[in-house]
Amino acid sequence: MRLLLFGNSGSGKSTLAKRLSAERALPHLDLDTLVWEPGLIAVPRPLDAVRADLEAFVEAHPRWVVEGCYGELVESLLARCSELVFLNPGLETCLANNRRRPWEPHKYATPEAQDAMLAALQAWVADYYTRDGAWSYQAHRRIFDTFQGSKREVGTPSEP
Repeated sequence: MRLLLFGNSGSGKSTLAKRLSAERALPHLDLDTLVWEPGLIAVPRPLDAVRADLEAFVEAHPRWVVEGCYGELVESLLARCSELVFLNPGLETCLANNRRRPWEPHKYATPEAQDAMLAALQAWVADYYTRDGAWSYQAHRRIFDTFQGSKREVGTPSEP
């Protein structure tokens, strides 16, 4: 089993990935841990390093659950996943989930540092349906709709 979960921030990717990882004894990779410089907030790592680390993870694990919002990385794994899951609960659910999000020590040094980023995160989440690029709703929709393998969409979106 190789599960690939994607969607907007706050859509429930990490929660579902952690549960499935525990229930099915699957190695779990949160793509945030590859994309951003360790210990730095929103400072991207070089794309070659991200891709090399992602390749190393999937090569090292015949079974896995990988989750993130990074469309270009999701696309790079499509041929290897056994199921694609698009978490698409709608904007209000994502915003509410972000407000309730527990501290993520792998991303933020302290709960206060995480709280300080909430307004910026919420603005970025709200922009999901209108922005362009690989991390947008339009890109995610295209990835899901064109994927020919096993797939499912989770959530009842309130947006397009």
